[in-house]
Amino acid sequence: MIKSMKAVVLHGAKDLRLENFHMPDILPGMVLLKVKRVGICGSDLHYFEDGYCGGFIPSRPFILGHELTAEVVEVSDSKSLLTRGSRVTVNPARACGFCDYCKNGRSNLCRNTIMLGSGSTNPPTNGAMAEYVSVRADQCTLLPDEMDDGIGAMIEPLAVALHAVKRTSVSGKRILVTGGGTIGLLTALTAKAFGAVPVALSDIAVERRKSAAGCGVDVVLDPSEKNLDEKVKDMTGDGFDVIFEASGAKQALRQAFDLVKPGGTIVQIGTLGTEDIPLPANRVMVKEIQFIGSFRYGNVFDEAIRLVVSGRIDLRPFITGILPLSDTAKAMHLAADKNHSLKVQIQL
Repeated sequence: MIKSMKAVVLHGAKDLRLENFHMPDILPGMVLLKVKRVGICGSDLHYFEDGYCGGFIPSRPFILGHELTAEVVEVSDSKSLLTRGSRVTVNPARACGFCDYCKNGRSNLCRNTIMLGSGSTNPPTNGAMAEYVSVRADQCTLLPDEMDDGIGAMIEPLAVALHAVKRTSVSGKRILVTGGGTIGLLTALTAKAFGAVPVALSDIAVERRKSAAGCGVDVVLDPSEKNLDEKVKDMTGDGFDVIFEASGAKQALRQAFDLVKPGGTIVQIGTLGTEDIPLPANRVMVKEIQFIGSFRYGNVFDEAIRLVVSGRIDLRPFITGILPLSDTAKAMHLAADKNHSLKVQIQL
């Protein structure tokens, strides 16, 4: 007899259905997790609103979700350090572990990665908006007892920000983050925790600028302000040392090349889509700008947890809504309200 579970299945744009779904298989090296809390990410919203995300077009209905806290209920390997009842957060990107990227500490670049809740594979890989999910044991990181489920499900987006900040030196540097969504705001707070001063954040949305100021960002900027260049010069002298582009907006990226100082660094975090876009190559040359990418995360989940436990980063203000699995469609619409929502989560 095939066991079933409750899951929210995406059948197409705006078409989420709460269904009885088959339980995931527990293969060697894997663990079965009972999901306790799952966050809605920007990629989940793309799948929900458009039916696809960038170049990833699902070949069949599947389960979304990759930011989670869960409890271990079954372990396939008796030698695993995980035990039943362990509470964990999950790195949703399952790298192969054998390629040159994995062997050289850059598993986030592994070409054979399987991502939870993603149409990047064929068939798509089911995610965590369900009662149970199966992952490889080494994808799990134990959570401290004092960390609640909601914060545990925030460790994955914090890991994105932490990986980006570790791509360059920020201590003592003047930093700008473009984009005040969850990742942009987490990047600003992480840079501040690592000694950046001052840390500025720009966003076209007034409410997001208010959220950033309320969370402790030193300076908030309106990127559409006519005298922005003069304001930045007054603040920095000759531009920001490092700019983290977290909005995924072409205009924000273009503006970064104007606001970064000569010899400065731009780190691209936001996803800009699949189209090629023009960049000011001559300005890159004249100002000797370093332009680097930051993709997902490396092995930083333990460090992210320590940052939270130490009190250097407070994730509580980020959770702006918690709804049950049966209200996932409503939660998606709430999460899409960029003026009033940061992180909306599903509680199971």
